[in-house]
Amino acid sequence: MLLGAHVSTAGGIHTAVERGAALGCDAIQIFPQSPRQWRATNHPEENLERFRALRADHELAVVCHGPYLTNLASPDDELVAKSAAALLSCLHVAAATDAVGVIFHVGSHRGAGVETGMVRATAGIGAICERMPDGPWLLIENSAGAGDLLGRQVAELGELVRRCDHPRLGICLDSAHLYATGIDVGSAGAMDALMDEVEAEVGLERLRALHVNDSATALASNRDRHANIAEGEIGERLSAFLGHPRLQGLPCVLETAGHAGEGPDAECMQNLRRLHAAGVAQRG
Repeated sequence: MLLGAHVSTAGGIHTAVERGAALGCDAIQIFPQSPRQWRATNHPEENLERFRALRADHELAVVCHGPYLTNLASPDDELVAKSAAALLSCLHVAAATDAVGVIFHVGSHRGAGVETGMVRATAGIGAICERMPDGPWLLIENSAGAGDLLGRQVAELGELVRRCDHPRLGICLDSAHLYATGIDVGSAGAMDALMDEVEAEVGLERLRALHVNDSATALASNRDRHANIAEGEIGERLSAFLGHPRLQGLPCVLETAGHAGEGPDAECMQNLRRLHAAGVAQRG
C-alpha cells in the first residue's frame, strides 16, 4: 500500500511533492485547481516539469481530486456542463503530472430521483470520457450518503461504471464514507464482504485509489465528517481497512485536518503507518 496524504500546492504545483516528501509519503493527493472555484488554475510549464522531476526523484504516486462544486447528477444543464469542463481540465493536469487519475463526487440528483440522476451522471461522465487525455483514470468516489447524493452504495458505483463502459473509468473508496453508510471498515468480516461486493459489482481492477479517514460521526450516520486517523469513531480498528490483502499496492491518502488544522501532519502519517503495519500483521 502506498501511504500518503493530501498536500497543498501553495507556491506552485511542484511544491506539493516537496511537502509530501517531507512527510515521508509514498503517495500524495492534490487539487489541480481551487476546490471551491470553477476557474482552472494556469500551471506554468516549468512548474509542471519541476513537479514531474521531483515526483520521479522521490518515487511518489500522485492522485488528483476534482473541485467540490461538481455535480454531474444535477437536473441543471449549466451546472453539469461546468462540472464536466472542470473535471476535464483536472484530467489534463493529471496527465501533465503523471497522476493515477482524478477523483470526483458524482453529486446530487436534487430530488429528481435516483434513476434520473443516474441518467444525467452517465451522460456527463460519458462526455468527459470521450475527451479524456491518455493516461489518467476518472475515479468515482463513494459518498457518505446524505440527502440525494449518488454513489452511496457499491452497486450504484458499479452501475455507473457499466453504463459508461470506459476502460479508464474506475472508483476510489473512502473509509469514513463507507463507515457513514453503515459498512464497519473496522471489522475484518465486513471488509471481506465489501471487497467481494466491489469485485462483483465493479471489478477490483477498477479500484485505483483509497482515502483513509477516521469518522467523527457514528456508524450509519450518513454524515461526512472526517476525524484524524485513530482519533475518531473507528479508531485503532482502521487497521482492518488498511491491512486488507486486496487493497495492498494502491495509493491510500489521508484527507484529515491534522493537529494544527492545516492538513495531515507527521503524527498523522506515523499513525497511518502504524495501523497499516498492524493490519497487515493481523492478516498474517
